[in-house]
Amino acid sequence: MPVGPWPSAGRRRPPDVAIKLKSQREIEQMRRAGAVVRTVLDRLAELAAPGVTTAALDAEAERLTAELGAVPLFKGVPGRGGPFPGTICASINHEVVHGIPSARRVIGPADAVSIDYGCRLEGYCGDAASTFVMPEAPERVRQLVSATRRVLEMAIEMTRPGVRWSAIAGAMQHHAESLGFSVVRQFVGHGIGRDMWEDPKVPNFVSPELLARDIVLEEGLVIAVEPMINMGTPDVVMESDGWTVVTKDGKPSAHFEHTLAVTADGVDVLTD
Repeated sequence: MPVGPWPSAGRRRPPDVAIKLKSQREIEQMRRAGAVVRTVLDRLAELAAPGVTTAALDAEAERLTAELGAVPLFKGVPGRGGPFPGTICASINHEVVHGIPSARRVIGPADAVSIDYGCRLEGYCGDAASTFVMPEAPERVRQLVSATRRVLEMAIEMTRPGVRWSAIAGAMQHHAESLGFSVVRQFVGHGIGRDMWEDPKVPNFVSPELLARDIVLEEGLVIAVEPMINMGTPDVVMESDGWTVVTKDGKPSAHFEHTLAVTADGVDVLTD
């Protein structure tokens, strides 16, 4: 679940907000939460198929979360539309993020379904997302999903101590745009640890704000990196339910996410 809009020009991070680096013990705790996240997403990948409702996926995610001794991160989070009602966010086609699971929302044979899921295990959080493509999805939708997955892979490959996030975000943005797609600006990734949303905010694009307050990666930083890539315009709008974010032009979107820990010599993917 994204941390929210990137701050507007001229807005600075409050001086009392600090990035919380994690110890190796904390990272190992987060790896355990990440293992639950991966188990749940892998199970939903098996179940996601034409004719299945997003409510059915949500029920299985909630059941498996409890079986594994974890607590859902998203359920009950306050928002404009009231507390979020689902264990997962299930967003179909033009829905970018925060889609609400429902028995009325049946997956179609040509759909792309983005599932965002997080949990807390023994006080530590894990967060990841994947987009699943149904058998009859158009080729351009498959290209969009492939490009979004690749953008996240690029970020993982480039993450290591001493690298400025602007260099990674620039590569992510360039790859998506070189294929004719666009990067969502209103929602970004985030730090994660004991809390679902921590500093820093982690954009998938380069902006004057990022260049002015760039993030230099260092050992112990744990971030949830989550590119959201659209087929058309990067602009998004909120639906009347107060949660579901959709593309402004109604064209498809895709979403992938991993929780990453920066290590002494590279990166550790905690939700892989």
